[in-house]
Amino acid sequence: MKRREFITLLGGAAVAWPLTARAQQGPKIPRVGIIDEAPMWNAFREGLRDLGYVEGRNIAFDYRYANGVPERLAQAAAELVRLPVDVIATFGTPPTVAAMRSTTTIPIVMIGIGDPVRAGLAQSLAHPGGNVTGNTILGAAVVAKRLQLFKEAVPTVSRVALLWNPDNASNVLNVDEVQAAAPALDMTFISVPMRSSNEFYSVFAAMMRERPDGLLITADPIQQLHIGQIIDFLATNRLPAMFQVRENVVAGGLMSYGASVPDLFRGGARYVHRILQGSSPVDLPVELPTKFELVINVKTAKALGLAIPESFLLRADELIE
Repeated sequence: MKRREFITLLGGAAVAWPLTARAQQGPKIPRVGIIDEAPMWNAFREGLRDLGYVEGRNIAFDYRYANGVPERLAQAAAELVRLPVDVIATFGTPPTVAAMRSTTTIPIVMIGIGDPVRAGLAQSLAHPGGNVTGNTILGAAVVAKRLQLFKEAVPTVSRVALLWNPDNASNVLNVDEVQAAAPALDMTFISVPMRSSNEFYSVFAAMMRERPDGLLITADPIQQLHIGQIIDFLATNRLPAMFQVRENVVAGGLMSYGASVPDLFRGGARYVHRILQGSSPVDLPVELPTKFELVINVKTAKALGLAIPESFLLRADELIE
């Protein structure tokens, strides 16, 4: 073979190789960004598996961690946008706000938001507008009901504290609702703001100086990331608490009333699927929860020395022995 023919053949092979390699790579796998992944996200991944998604084959997940810290939330969201991912999934108001501030084009599926409209995340439930949709846990809307149930279960509660995050717009709405509902139940309201887990010991020490005899816990991501620490504190100080999600009661909390969190995460998975199939967030109304649960941990009640009325126990959707 002549030298010129050899060089021409070699050059043609060099051009053909990347074309062949690109053909073998197959279609692009959609990427879903998640901020502050935790065990509660298992239901989200299970929901996607039920819809036919297999990680590494036709979907990929990118995780960024902020531990609920506002500055880190902004950084985590910005990193997902720079990758970029095809969809960002968020749990709770602060991560959703951070994602909204980072992009107006990448679809965002919010999960378990207390009040998306009043928190400024959606124009309305029917027509969220923009690049954000998802579902709501109706946190503030059921605060009065949750407080009433707490009083029925533990009639001796008269000084009720609310642990809330001032950086969470949905939590701010919870404060308003508790303040409005407490007087009608002959209860005194104690505000317990906590912005980060670093404040845990100082915040709870200050709370105990106010002599509360009951505590309300929200679904705020910071609280949920450190729920074990909170439950241990409550047990040590023999303080009854009403939680928002069932999983906290399974972990040792006294009782909860609220929407099913696994159902909300599975709903988020369905919305991610619809967006990956071509739907726009603008066309997907914010979903309302369809299932509310009253759950009581009987073992915890006994440990606290509480005699919850039998008639109240019969109303529970689930008793944890």
